[in-house]
Amino acid sequence: MTRHLHLQRPRPSTAATRLGGFTLIELMVVLVIIGVLAALIVPNVLDRADSARVTAAKADIANLGQALKLYRLDNQRYPSAQQGLQALVAKPSVDPIPPNWRPYLDKLPDDPWGRPYQYLNPGIQREIDVMSFGSDGTAGGEGTGADIGSWQ
Repeated sequence: MTRHLHLQRPRPSTAATRLGGFTLIELMVVLVIIGVLAALIVPNVLDRADSARVTAAKADIANLGQALKLYRLDNQRYPSAQQGLQALVAKPSVDPIPPNWRPYLDKLPDDPWGRPYQYLNPGIQREIDVMSFGSDGTAGGEGTGADIGSWQ
């Protein structure tokens, strides 16, 4: 007599029988978690971008100030308001023509918001002023829209 052993196969669990996708509730929970994290993190990242632009503007203004000081050492005066900051990269053709002009910068930078830096001679705060109008692009303003200048 031959004896047959019948082994019973274990039934697959319900998790194993499910297709490999996610349920709607699982997706919604993940989206809520991502939304909460974004709400907490994004404002901090945006504030850092603004403060980085302000820092970059201050560095540019300091570099322009150094170039203006060199211009003054060579030519006994700062560029006139009419000559502007352009006098640092190209010899002015308007009086007073500087006698010992040389290039002081390769090119004029724009402020971090894509606008040209402002130059005043005579300045409001000092003998000369170099400034950016900040993120709002207008004189005055508050916060990141405030003016950033050589007097700071």
